[in-house]
Amino acid sequence: RSTSGAEPESARARGAGAERGERREGECAAAGIRCVAYNNQSNRLAVSRTDGTVEVYNLSANYFQEKFFPGHESRATEALCWAEGQRLFSAGLNGEIMEYDLQALNIKYAVDAFGGPIWSMAASPSGSQLLVGCEDGSVKLFQITPDKIQFERNFDRQKSRILSLSWHPSGTHIAAGSIDYISVFDVKSGSAIHKMIVDRQHMGVSKRKCIVWGVAFLSDGTVISVDSAGKVQFWDSATGTLVKSHLIANADVQSIAVAEQEDSFVVGTAEGTVFHFQLVPVTSNSSEKQWVRTKPFQHHTHDVRTVAHSPTALISGGTDTHLVIRPLMEKVEVKNYDAALRKITFPHRRLISCSKKRQLLLFQFAHHLELWRLGSTVATGKNGDTLPLSKNADHLLHLKTKGPENIICSCISPCGSWIAYSTVSRFFLYRLNYEHDNISLKRVSKMPPFLRCALQILFSEDSTKLFVASNQGALHIVQLSGGSFKHLHAFQPQSGTVEAMCLLAVSSDGNWLAASGTSAGVHVYNVKQLKLHCTVPAYNFPVTAMAIAPNTNNLVIAHSDQQVFEYSIPDKQYTDWSRTVQKQGFHHLWLQRDTPITHISFHPKRPMHILLHDAYMFCIIDKSLPLPNDKTLLYNPFPPTNESDVIRRRTAHAFKISKIYKPLLFMDLLDERTLVAVERPLDDIIAQLPPPIKKKKFGT
Repeated sequence: RSTSGAEPESARARGAGAERGERREGECAAAGIRCVAYNNQSNRLAVSRTDGTVEVYNLSANYFQEKFFPGHESRATEALCWAEGQRLFSAGLNGEIMEYDLQALNIKYAVDAFGGPIWSMAASPSGSQLLVGCEDGSVKLFQITPDKIQFERNFDRQKSRILSLSWHPSGTHIAAGSIDYISVFDVKSGSAIHKMIVDRQHMGVSKRKCIVWGVAFLSDGTVISVDSAGKVQFWDSATGTLVKSHLIANADVQSIAVAEQEDSFVVGTAEGTVFHFQLVPVTSNSSEKQWVRTKPFQHHTHDVRTVAHSPTALISGGTDTHLVIRPLMEKVEVKNYDAALRKITFPHRRLISCSKKRQLLLFQFAHHLELWRLGSTVATGKNGDTLPLSKNADHLLHLKTKGPENIICSCISPCGSWIAYSTVSRFFLYRLNYEHDNISLKRVSKMPPFLRCALQILFSEDSTKLFVASNQGALHIVQLSGGSFKHLHAFQPQSGTVEAMCLLAVSSDGNWLAASGTSAGVHVYNVKQLKLHCTVPAYNFPVTAMAIAPNTNNLVIAHSDQQVFEYSIPDKQYTDWSRTVQKQGFHHLWLQRDTPITHISFHPKRPMHILLHDAYMFCIIDKSLPLPNDKTLLYNPFPPTNESDVIRRRTAHAFKISKIYKPLLFMDLLDERTLVAVERPLDDIIAQLPPPIKKKKFGT
């Protein structure tokens, strides 16, 4: 990730006041995608990235990124797979197989396969066995036990590394792709029964080596392979012979995934193209079928390193960081969530925190934090003007972590005097001192071990308390005074299971703390009495953002299906406005948005306003105005200026939406007249990637 950043040259003024937004140009987003694994039972997708991060998306919850596991410098994940239903495993170039705890959001254990770097992994059709392909040419079989995995045996060792694996649906045979050949093994004996040599010819030229990047074993005994010669090939595993070959690219075909019904499959190439193959009848009345390439898709700029095939969509990911979900229109109902093409680029969590008092922004990267002081302008202008900065933004601090672990979460206090962040094994707290233009940093030593591996950190409004959500389900309250801290209390998880808390919200008076876990539940705690106050009624979509209104102590909660609820903490019930919303319903265009709300805040002088944003829009909900119905224009509520006031009032509704910003990572009010927005243009991310494969175009 790039850490270089050009200082913003201008501030954008909106409206009559000095609302200004400054753009930070450093990389503060996701890394490239290495592999994906789709779970048909739970309709979830696991994604691993080049920095070792693993994410889990709930496709049933509007494709929300509900869980993530931070990366590690020594973990280059090469393979992901689901087994035993809901259990997630990964393997990589460090030679270890790891299982993830999807409740506590940590790694359960790591087992060394003793075969060098692991290039491929596949779970058996029954889910009870795990197969890994190693650098030394070995294929190793592991038995999955209730709490771990256990080595069972080696298959016949091959001459070169095992780059791809696939089980026959019956579980009796496996196919293994290597360099220049494909091996077919009998699982019972562990011996290779066929070795199929792959043609090295590429565009009429004999290449030195042909790498078999992916294999798929079908029920009828066909093995489909994709390779570095740009070919998709069909093999008869019973005779070890080539049946058919498709040359589809001038570069590597790097990935393959087959539908559960085996009537279609998808492949991804190094040219950024995704091809869809379908099994269709030879003639209109024929029972004989053949594989035909039906659709090419170009939604990526760089290598498509991995693909998956869900019942309703083709999923692809690669170097350009985009997770692309392309619906199969014949498989989905039109005009619902599943019918839209989605490109997920940014994390569904916040990587930026703000000190409103000192007008500072803290940016979280994989291995360091950056602290910036916002610039300012004395110029004035009308709506839409871009104003010159009288004072540029200042880069105050570059705080690098020690060790190979990625940062999980970070936060700066509202007063700007404290910075806290956490990795998997350590929690760090720093005290900041400001003297004119100089800033000094002092680390608070001897942090208690129970604070490590925080999933969420939040300071109280007056910066005297620190709230820490650990991955063991506990919520810790720490008192801050001077340069020291004192542990006040720990709220333990409510049930016997460990549920990690991923989102926190504290009231401006410091009396209430709301916490949301990996499921859809929200608990509210009384900070003064140190006890659980209430639990918000369960909702079947996960929480994406929440905040507590300053005057009323109403908790506003956004869910992944784009519903927004308002819950009165003192009264322990939904507010009248919230009940009205649920009775009337939101505008259909609002519900069809495909990016989750990531932040909610409030205007200090306008209690009827709720401010929220997702990656592509900023919205003010005015509770004093009527909700728009489906016949109303949602995104253009203001009529032309020459319309009469009667029509203006008639068309005004509660939603004021701005889509002028490029992808938004952060937006919040600094004070009642100042708004700060942090954009992350997609072009900047693409510009930092290596150049894509050049393709010859007609006429050039």
